[in-house]
Amino acid sequence: MESKAPSLLNAVPPYGHVITSEKWRNSSLIQSLKGGGVNILFETELGVADFHLPNNSCILYVSESDIRAGSSYKRKLVRYRHTSSRFQELVLVEKTRLSEQNFSAVQKFVVLDLGLTLLPVSGQTEASQLISQIVHGEGRENPFRRRSSSRLLDPKVLALVQRVPGVGGVKALALLQEFSSIHQLCSAAPHELEPVVGQAAAQQIHSFFHKATAAGP
Repeated sequence: MESKAPSLLNAVPPYGHVITSEKWRNSSLIQSLKGGGVNILFETELGVADFHLPNNSCILYVSESDIRAGSSYKRKLVRYRHTSSRFQELVLVEKTRLSEQNFSAVQKFVVLDLGLTLLPVSGQTEASQLISQIVHGEGRENPFRRRSSSRLLDPKVLALVQRVPGVGGVKALALLQEFSSIHQLCSAAPHELEPVVGQAAAQQIHSFFHKATAAGP
């Protein structure tokens, strides 16, 4: 389902919808979102952001080709950071075999220099899954809903969860939606993790955190 979005830079879509820049119309990301039950509202005047989500957050997408093309993506990120809006600003960055050597520099610029939240994705398919998680998870506790959720918004927390074997951006987001604190996540038993990420990943997560605890002083 498609409909016309309001021509407002700060427009917030209704639940189950995403407002997106017109340039994404024929992309595989949009097709995946539609397949996942997300309604798309196209807009020609979103400003720098690529997507507006119903939880008062927006997304700028940095692709592998953006990173390899030079430093122009940095200027776009700076404009994005200084845009005066009501949104929580998220940045999705493609981390692929070709962009991996530059990823740490991009991460430093986004997180440390600009203070934005970065979520690495392997490509548009994973990005669409992550966006769908946010849209469909709006009725639950969402780590990106408010700036006051600073503990879960901390990029170090997101990075830690994604370091666990078998946990990517989508599963990391699902875990942070389900557990109200990193302490609660670390303390969760495998049977509590399994409904969120599956049996294999639940065991890996439990082993990862308990091994780290056992290795500590």
